[in-house]
Amino acid sequence: MKPSLTIPIVKRRPALGTWQQIVFIDFDNRGRDRNILVQVIGD
Repeated sequence: MKPSLTIPIVKRRPALGTWQQIVFIDFDNRGRDRNILVQVIGD
């Protein structure tokens, strides 16, 4: 459970293993506005 995640991209797709997936889990008990920042770095 980290506040950030780095995922390599290969041929325009996330390089994830067979059983890997990206999920967002919110443990807060009240509704709030959330922002997710996606930053692409590369050639």
